[in-house]
Amino acid sequence: MNILILLAVMLFSVSATGATPCSDLLNYKMSKLRSSEVLDFCQAFQGKVILTVNTASNCGFTPQFKGLEALYQKYKDQGLVVIGFPSNDFNQEFDAPEKTAKVCYINYGVTFPMLEKSAVKGALANAFFQKLIKATGQTPEWNFYKYLIARDGSTVEAFASNVTPEQLDSKISSLLSQK
Repeated sequence: MNILILLAVMLFSVSATGATPCSDLLNYKMSKLRSSEVLDFCQAFQGKVILTVNTASNCGFTPQFKGLEALYQKYKDQGLVVIGFPSNDFNQEFDAPEKTAKVCYINYGVTFPMLEKSAVKGALANAFFQKLIKATGQTPEWNFYKYLIARDGSTVEAFASNVTPEQLDSKISSLLSQK
């Protein structure tokens, strides 16, 4: 009997708050770049359109930070979040997080969440990228590979490094218009 009451209370709490279970994809936590703050993806990003990018400070595609920041500024109030994952998988990221932070925050004025350096491919890939790879069948082939995640957290599309942030504008706008 106590179990039934507990289940009824839990069900009422979920429906009363409007909370929905988080998608498995967003069941992930990671520290922000040069910070002790840990981002809980379910808490921070559920219900948002997410553009995830593996970044590197010393890559020919590094100037894409400017376009990524422009997209973030244009659409953040409508529910877009851009998340940067610095990675040295292609040997173009600094060892020191201070240097990575300088490139992102000072050189390019990035305000979207940048996370600590991690692997994004192979057996050592962080768990979030493992899920993205599984969802799309696409492993990052280079830096600035992009994954666009719909609000439902289950629809994921991959884009090669040479696809610029500007080329994703209409696709992001379309996803944001879907509730």
